[in-house]
Amino acid sequence: MKIACYCQHVLGIGHFHRSLEICKALATQHETVMVLGGPDVTLPKSAVRFLQLPGLKMDADFSRLLPCQKGADLEELKQKRKDQLFEFFTSFQPDVFLIELYPFGRKAFRFELDPILDGIGSSTLRPCLRLCSLRDILVEKTDKPKYETRVLKQLNTNFDGLLIHSDPTLIPLDETFGSMESIQIPYHYTGFIAPVTTGQTAGKTLRQELGLSDRDQLVVASIGGGNVGAELLQATVEAALLLRQKTPNIHFHIFTGLYSDSTLRDRLEKQAGNSVTVHGFSSHFPDWLDAADLSISMAGYNTCMNILAAGIPALLYPFGQNREQRMRVSAFSKTSDFLLLESKGLEPEQFAEKIILQLQLKKKRTRARLNGAIQSCDLISNETLWSEAKL
Repeated sequence: MKIACYCQHVLGIGHFHRSLEICKALATQHETVMVLGGPDVTLPKSAVRFLQLPGLKMDADFSRLLPCQKGADLEELKQKRKDQLFEFFTSFQPDVFLIELYPFGRKAFRFELDPILDGIGSSTLRPCLRLCSLRDILVEKTDKPKYETRVLKQLNTNFDGLLIHSDPTLIPLDETFGSMESIQIPYHYTGFIAPVTTGQTAGKTLRQELGLSDRDQLVVASIGGGNVGAELLQATVEAALLLRQKTPNIHFHIFTGLYSDSTLRDRLEKQAGNSVTVHGFSSHFPDWLDAADLSISMAGYNTCMNILAAGIPALLYPFGQNREQRMRVSAFSKTSDFLLLESKGLEPEQFAEKIILQLQLKKKRTRARLNGAIQSCDLISNETLWSEAKL
């Protein structure tokens, strides 16, 4: 089959990496093109092909679209994207169109998505299977009934199926979407999508490269790929300075975000001195977690899946603008060694105590299903599951 996957990231790169894992699994069996439209990201070498639309992002308040290229005209750029996407579908003619998040989110991008969905439905474009790819938790809406009515209208009219990248025994979609009984198309839970390390011995190899013995403990602090969370890294440095005076066998490595302020790394290095190692964003971060004894981070989808795959305890500081990350920590803290960090808990003495407490815990295997990328591929490839689809 030929598969087109649309993914638009606007803040961090979690949406991109989750969709990429699905596309990599699909590309082992099918011709797969990933359509991107956000700020620049490093594209890996793989069997997946990429189509980059002119970049768009959201402003800091998530209230309006902005061109990634300074000085570009927004309306002209939107028209270019719309035309480019339509031309791609006309020439590529996919068998499957997989859309990440929409219509549950990304309403600002319906200017280019609705013409494709309408074209497929009316046979202006070649008919194909239209699937929504959805993460575990939806952010809250100010007018939930109106929001859910709009989602259902689009979902039931212009989509043939829904893939939910979660485990319903841990985080069912109906916790954040109250109209599951009104979904008229087939939907399936895939399990969570966890990027894998570069090898089964990646963590052990990295510890050897760092010169760490079995008695040394490695703490890894990160803020994902976005531009928020600097206060968590600064607080980690302060706690590390306290701990390193008493426990020199604890080693701290801190990672800034891909889109962090350009001065953040310099400020952290100045603050840390020789007690903490500060890195830029790492594309091999799962390997660091595999090597670590404790993770300190925010609670985005991909970060949590990486921590669960590594089986290590974690201190998690949720993004405060919506409920998503706090809900995820709450769900996983019931079965994993996840401990919620509040803003008041970032005071150095309290923070240091929490680090010591979590370091006393050992690695353990999670019961969460983390094979969501492979399961998504299997579900998409099984046409009998979508028997009600308009092919």
